[in-house]
Amino acid sequence: MRNVRTFVVVPSLPAELSRLNDLAQNLWWSWDHDCVNLFRRLDRELWEECYHNPVKMLGKISQERLEAARQDLGFISHMERVLDCFDEYMAKPLTSKEVTVYFSAEFGLNECLPIYSGGLGILAGDHLKSASDLSLNLVGVGLLYRQGYFSQYLNADGWQQESYPENDFFNMPVELMKWEDGRPIRFHIDIGGNDVVVQIWRVRVGRISLYLLDTNLRCNRIEDRQITSQLYGGDSNMRIRQEILLGIGGFTAMKTLMIEPTVCHMNEGHAAFMSLERVRRLMLEKKLNFHQAREATRVANVFTTHTPVPAGHDAFSPALMEKYFKTYHAELGISWQEFLTFGRVNPEDIHAPFSMTNLAIKMSNSCNGVSKLHGEVSRHMCSNLWPGVPVEEVPIDSVTNGIHVKSWLSYEMAQLFDRYLGPDWRERTDRKEIFQHVDEIPDAELWRTHERRRERLVAFARRRMRMQMAHRGVGPTELSTADEVLDPEVLTIGFARRFATYKRANLLFSDRARLEKILGDPEMPVQIIFAGKAHPRDNEGKDLIREIVHYIQNTRLRNKIVFLENYDMNVARYLVQGVDVWLNNPRRGMEASGTSGMKVLGNGGLNASILDGWWCEGYSPEVGWAIGKGESYHDKNYEDEVESHALYNLLENEIVPTFYDVGKDKLPRKWIKMMKESIKNICPEFSTERMVEEYDSRYYGKARENYSKFFDKDCSKAIVLSDWKQGISDRWKEVRIDKVELISKNELQVGSDLEVRCQVYLGSIAPSDVVVELYQGPLGQNNGEITNGTSVPMNFVGQGGADNNFVFNGKINCKYTGLCGFTVRVMPYHQDMSNRYETRLITWENNDQAPEPASLECVN
Repeated sequence: MRNVRTFVVVPSLPAELSRLNDLAQNLWWSWDHDCVNLFRRLDRELWEECYHNPVKMLGKISQERLEAARQDLGFISHMERVLDCFDEYMAKPLTSKEVTVYFSAEFGLNECLPIYSGGLGILAGDHLKSASDLSLNLVGVGLLYRQGYFSQYLNADGWQQESYPENDFFNMPVELMKWEDGRPIRFHIDIGGNDVVVQIWRVRVGRISLYLLDTNLRCNRIEDRQITSQLYGGDSNMRIRQEILLGIGGFTAMKTLMIEPTVCHMNEGHAAFMSLERVRRLMLEKKLNFHQAREATRVANVFTTHTPVPAGHDAFSPALMEKYFKTYHAELGISWQEFLTFGRVNPEDIHAPFSMTNLAIKMSNSCNGVSKLHGEVSRHMCSNLWPGVPVEEVPIDSVTNGIHVKSWLSYEMAQLFDRYLGPDWRERTDRKEIFQHVDEIPDAELWRTHERRRERLVAFARRRMRMQMAHRGVGPTELSTADEVLDPEVLTIGFARRFATYKRANLLFSDRARLEKILGDPEMPVQIIFAGKAHPRDNEGKDLIREIVHYIQNTRLRNKIVFLENYDMNVARYLVQGVDVWLNNPRRGMEASGTSGMKVLGNGGLNASILDGWWCEGYSPEVGWAIGKGESYHDKNYEDEVESHALYNLLENEIVPTFYDVGKDKLPRKWIKMMKESIKNICPEFSTERMVEEYDSRYYGKARENYSKFFDKDCSKAIVLSDWKQGISDRWKEVRIDKVELISKNELQVGSDLEVRCQVYLGSIAPSDVVVELYQGPLGQNNGEITNGTSVPMNFVGQGGADNNFVFNGKINCKYTGLCGFTVRVMPYHQDMSNRYETRLITWENNDQAPEPASLECVN
């Protein structure tokens, strides 16, 4: 190839309009309706043509139109108003000096920056937006995918096809980071023995910076340039290279930019290699060994898991790990086998794959799922990492996801909130007391506002259908039918998700005759809009899409069901702002949280969902509908049969009749009441402002404290704690529980105490280095095991009958009647441990096994 020299051309704006570029380059505009309207006002058609990308629009707009805007006093006044809001927003000080770095494989910020695939990325983008609103000192780290996630289109048979358009980053709201002399900021990273050059781009998200790594440089090998080609593309070999870049490269990027991370938050296990690089660098800086540096760093690492099924967690074969880390482990000063144990449950299983989730958990102080139910599922799924610890005590908590309300709320609904809630709702969308004023909105005004959004959704769906049909080459006669699909006055149900089989997009079609009766009712008709992508390698998911498309094509009610192709943030926005009901029917326990249903809340939409993910916490009969009662099934076919009938019953007996139950004023008063209850009671609860504040108060704040305690000049506390743990681990096999005595009568009344004494042999371990506890609770009727157990500390009494044998006393308060049980356990204790289970050492009475508890009945 010829040697091509590059240069960048930027928009030429009149001096009076120059700050439009400041607005375009900061995604703050994406959640400020007034700023969006400003860009739309410049050229409405060009705004749509550029797919809501103000940077591209400013580069394409004619100089004549800019000149006209410069002389338009109304436009100038509008721009100055927006700039005043922007400057006031950006001037707010950050809440702390310590930096939290948020690592994620994808970020969904706006449709004009397509480097996201779905829920994980949208959640990450909303996390950054709310962190900005809350003035947190947080930065994001991800990868800049040249082709992003795929674009979807369907062939004539309804089979999903994929295309990968190239992203033009010089015409997107992303900027290449440069040194003061104009050179791009770059660094080197070793990936599989190859020196890879990485450059850094920045996306401005309000007050937050998102740094994205890019290997698509001519100085790199073709294979290495492909690392940042596609999101979730390629095989395991490509995936591990991307995750090395995200984790090790992401931490290196922070050091290159002279950003010193205090807290490192890994959003899913993709970034888990970051924890190793953080250790390696501290070893060099402080002259520590691996275990000491790990002790110092893990206390400031936070890990969030989003996946409730084992197959969804990345794991790499030992051979693949050896290809990329055979020399890296030597830099950590540990053996190859010890290195691999950080990704394994059983260190002795030399054939086990290396799990990124296991690595993230073992290298973090705080771990959480993304809903209360997902926290329970995760504790069960990962309990083998804490052998001997009861499942309910496995140290995986939960922070329920939310959404950035201002990004998903319609302009019309936002105006309604301004009038009746006051401007404070924009400052804190998580404040329930503000949203109580929703009751003051007149029913008619709320309903008409929602109806306008349904009308816009139908108009959008028709345009989209016409575009889809034209792309498939249909004739003019058939093309005209796109203008007849859907009805803006009919009850509209939305189902838009990733087309994975467990989400059961076809559940609604289980009884087609019954469905057609519901849809085709002349007095109370219903219509449904589907959207979503299947992973390119998920043929079962593609079959679901084809099944739905075939049904639409062959039913007499084809105008009442549509499938919108290429689901993205723009399509999602129209859907969540316009549907009446959001349908979600996954297999229970497999939806970690789900945030799409949260996005309809502020827009007046109602949810009908399986009691899974966030809906377990959000549901009540006043705000929506539950499909089933939260049952679990072993037979999937039976589960589908039962829950499809439950869905049909809801539609026939509750949802449809309630929607069409109107008075003389043609207002569905009961439906509107549910809309108001949903908005005021659950919309603020499921906002990312609540979520991010919860992360900050429960995890980031604790991590900052740990950082200041362990990262002193010589990391002395970390060294002491690491050495103590090593000594305890070496000697723990000496610990045993020799004798347990009851110092109470056999019959106990509620409220009385059961006193227990035990003797514990500690060998060379001091009594001050352990905690001895009674683990007690009601007994399960089937298996005789303690259920919903709680721990009660036992007090050190003194020396026992033999050397190194010590006596502990404790009391159990009998709170419940019926058959109860207890056992005794011993765990290591150190005042500087922030997590009582972090040693993963525990000894139970009776040779490490909780015995059949004593038969002591609590009676009235």
